[in-house]
Amino acid sequence: MPKVLEKKNVKSSSKTNLKYDKETYLKWFNIMFRVRKFEEKTLLAYSQQKVRGFCHVYIGQEAIAAGLTTGITEDDKLVTAYRQHGVALARGMDSNSCMAELFGKATGCVKGKGGSMHFFSKEHNYFGGNGIVGAQIPIGTGIAFAEKYRGTKNLCVTMFGDGAARQGALYESFNMAMNWKIPVLYIVENNGYAMGTSVERTSNVKDIFTVGEAFDMPSEPVDGMDPEAVHEALQKAAKHIRAGKGPYFLEIKTYRYKGHSVSDPGKYRTKEELNDYKEKDPVVLMEKKIVSNKLVTQKQMDKIKNDILEEMNEAYKFADESEFPLASELYDDNYIQENYPFLT
Repeated sequence: MPKVLEKKNVKSSSKTNLKYDKETYLKWFNIMFRVRKFEEKTLLAYSQQKVRGFCHVYIGQEAIAAGLTTGITEDDKLVTAYRQHGVALARGMDSNSCMAELFGKATGCVKGKGGSMHFFSKEHNYFGGNGIVGAQIPIGTGIAFAEKYRGTKNLCVTMFGDGAARQGALYESFNMAMNWKIPVLYIVENNGYAMGTSVERTSNVKDIFTVGEAFDMPSEPVDGMDPEAVHEALQKAAKHIRAGKGPYFLEIKTYRYKGHSVSDPGKYRTKEELNDYKEKDPVVLMEKKIVSNKLVTQKQMDKIKNDILEEMNEAYKFADESEFPLASELYDDNYIQENYPFLT
């Protein structure tokens, strides 16, 4: 997990005003392209019945994952929802163990027992996705409270979707977090639809960030199709939180190009709407920005992309050739044995 990168001015013959250095833009592109290709490989594996059960891909929302890599630190904690492969990769988890987890293999990040919705990595301070809508909101609040209790400067990024923003647990968590000045950064990834139901049909409040204002919580909207905007919003919020001023709420407005899950044909939205958002594709636009500003040549960019494609092919091969967990390990890692002697 990279540290927050320092702002720099970059000279360029292009009319584009670059605010950050070459390494930052390449880092953002690398994360976004890796997530995109990982998810495309995931969809292929699902079509081949290598991946079973529920599966929600992050295609279209990659700019959020990119902004996370530079907007917070590797010591900060993070918990999110079930559309979480991209966030896990952004936190530094390797594609082999993530793909193997999707395949249900013993070499997966949680030994094949979590699947698509439940990656986890203590090493990367990643407390996973959560299969229950909104359940991660109080969990993230509690993780942040633990950081406050220990006297650290760390925060917990707690991510959820626009559908989960209607859950009662959010209001209870917001109230407690503001009352106790808990160091938690709440992020709603508003991709416009809770399953197949648009935001406009779920509430009279269409600007979800305004919900935070009822608690006097600093809240604002963010362009989720732009990693620069995400990065800057996260840095601003993190500075506020680390100063001991309590939580912050960001509504990151994004879009998913695929259905809610692999079984969703997405017929509730028009082709025109989808095409409009594809013109804002963060992966495509970042590549154009990097090449047009001559940060790298097109040949160098193609090498970066080919290396990532090879990485995903290797991840697929690794997952496919790995062994399934042993049946005798079914109850391992579920409980701490000494506290449950009846299991021995």
